Amino acid sequence: MAMAMTNTALAFFLLVAAASFLSLPPPSLAVTSPYVRPKPRATLSLLKDDDDGRKPEQVHISAVGSDKMRVTWITGGDAPATLEYGTTSGQYPFSATGSTNTYSYVLYHSGNIHDVVIGPLQPSTTYFYRCSNDTSRELSFRTPPASLPFKFVSTLRHIGGDDYDMLLLPGDLSYADLYQPRWDTYGRLVEPLASARPWMELLRGARVDAVFAGHVHAYERFARVYGGKEDPCGAVHVTIGDGGNREGLAGSYVDPQPAASAFREASFGHGRLEVVNATHALWTWHRNDDDEAVVADQAWITSLASNPACNK
Repeated sequence: MAMAMTNTALAFFLLVAAASFLSLPPPSLAVTSPYVRPKPRATLSLLKDDDDGRKPEQVHISAVGSDKMRVTWITGGDAPATLEYGTTSGQYPFSATGSTNTYSYVLYHSGNIHDVVIGPLQPSTTYFYRCSNDTSRELSFRTPPASLPFKFVSTLRHIGGDDYDMLLLPGDLSYADLYQPRWDTYGRLVEPLASARPWMELLRGARVDAVFAGHVHAYERFARVYGGKEDPCGAVHVTIGDGGNREGLAGSYVDPQPAASAFREASFGHGRLEVVNATHALWTWHRNDDDEAVVADQAWITSLASNPACNK
C-alpha cells in the first residue's frame, strides 16, 4: 500500500497485554552475539504491472475488533471499492462496498486507495476474496482464533512458510528517501503476506507490560526496566527494528553491555510470539542468515499479573 510516511524516524511501540511478558534470565547472563552480518544484497524493486489501471495491488488486511477485517488495496485507475468473499474458493456469496481516497506528496500522486470493512467473520476460518470485481486473481486470508493459543510474528523475511495468526510490525514501515514510489514497491513486496494474515502496526493497552520498538536497525532484548533501571515489575523492552533497510545495520552498541541487556546482535531478523495460554508464552527471535532463519534468541514468557509483588 502506498503509505504517507515522512522520513522522520518513527518508533512504533507494541504494548503487549497481560498474557505477553518475557521471563528473562538474570543480568549475569547478558550476551553480546559475536555474529557478523554479511554485506547486504541488491535492493529489491517491483514495478507496476497493470495495463488498464484496474488491477488490484498492494492488498493488505488488518483486524477490526474481534470479528471484522479491513481490506485495503490500490488501483492505478478508476475501479469500484467492492470486495466479494466467501469460505469456498471460487464462490463469493458475500460482498461489501467501502471508500476510495487518494493523496499527493510533493510530485507524487498515489493511485486510488480502496478500503472495505467486512464481517462479522468466523474465527480460525479461511476466506477467499477478490477486489474491485477483478476475476483474474483470487486471494485468501485466515481469521485469528477466538481463544488461545495465539501466534504473532514480526518483520517480514522467512515467515512466508511459518504458521501464525497475526503479523505485528513495530516499525519503521518503509523508507521513501525522497523517492515516493518506493512506498508502492514496499506494498507490492509484502502483499503475499499482508493479504493473507491481519497486518497490524500498533496495539495499545491501558497498562504497559512489554514494549517492542522498531527504528533502530538491530536486535536487543532487555530485562524488565522502569525509570531507566531494572525493576521486576517494570516493562520488558525489545528492540526489533531489524526488518532491513538500505542504510544498513546499526552495529554500534554501548560498551560495556549494560546489566539490563539480556541479549543483543547486530543483524536482521524476525520475531515470533506464541501465546500458549493465559500465563505462558514463548518469544523467539530468528536471525535471517542469508536464506535460512536461524533461532538466535529465545525466552519464555510469564504473566506479570501472576506476581503478587507487582499487583499491590
